[in-house]
Amino acid sequence: MVTEGHMNGHTIGRDTAAWVKDLIRKFIDSDENIHDNRSGERVFGKPLIGFSRGDDPIFDDFKHHIGTFYWTPFEIFEKTFPSAVVTPSELTVISWILPHSKHTKFDNRREKIYPSERWARSKHIGEHVNVKLRNYLVALLIKAGHEAVAPLNSRHWGSRTSKLYGMASSWSERHAAYASGLGTFGLCDGLITPVGKAMRCGSIVAHISIPPTRRPYRGRHEYCLFFSKRICGACMRRCPASAITREGHDKKKCRNYIHSVCTPYIKTRFKFETNACGLCQTKVPCESSIPFRKRARRVSRKGAG
Repeated sequence: MVTEGHMNGHTIGRDTAAWVKDLIRKFIDSDENIHDNRSGERVFGKPLIGFSRGDDPIFDDFKHHIGTFYWTPFEIFEKTFPSAVVTPSELTVISWILPHSKHTKFDNRREKIYPSERWARSKHIGEHVNVKLRNYLVALLIKAGHEAVAPLNSRHWGSRTSKLYGMASSWSERHAAYASGLGTFGLCDGLITPVGKAMRCGSIVAHISIPPTRRPYRGRHEYCLFFSKRICGACMRRCPASAITREGHDKKKCRNYIHSVCTPYIKTRFKFETNACGLCQTKVPCESSIPFRKRARRVSRKGAG
């Protein structure tokens, strides 16, 4: 069972950021985050948590590049609470990274064409965990007097088409994490974080004051060895659909492979339905950390993919 904690105004004997982080960590430490009830194995490891301001210019940059349909924090908050009197500067984006377990990564590391059963189950179960975490945090913040919304759980959220990037949506968890200092993008479009790229991420927008997390990077590809040092490219070799090239990630080819090859395989072989692959997130230098040149060479010598 997850304990709620109590909040008096903006503190509970600690600062607000610590309170929010504690709520997320307690949820992930709870029985909600169980992969297998028989073994007690957890879906995700210790989360990373970051914050960004609702008036951070980076959200306007996202909107400019992705499309007019892309929400700023204020826009999704205003859609959810149209009568609330609030300014963008009074909003905080709370973002988190949920790293896959070492068992899940190990299993998928050995695959070359299809996802492992544990990876597929972690995708299926893990997103249920993530949805519950979003709702849990929103409910506790509202109970404490702070309106909050989880953009991906909103009835307003949906898929869209970007003129520049093709398949897109009205809110991106990876972009929220990037804005909140949690990681930068790789060649395959995955987010490379201090706990690696084999993870899932989530976020909410809340009417609460929390200092933003410093972004320790200058550019959106800083942690990717291919972009920063022109080496690696392990994710290209790992992709069974050839959807990752030096030009980047072909989202249509990736999606088609997952839906036409992986999804039927999972249903036939493992007897449940989900859309998963994840080969480009494992057996690569950025699987579990921010990569460095020495590590990349070691993985390359082992023949990633």
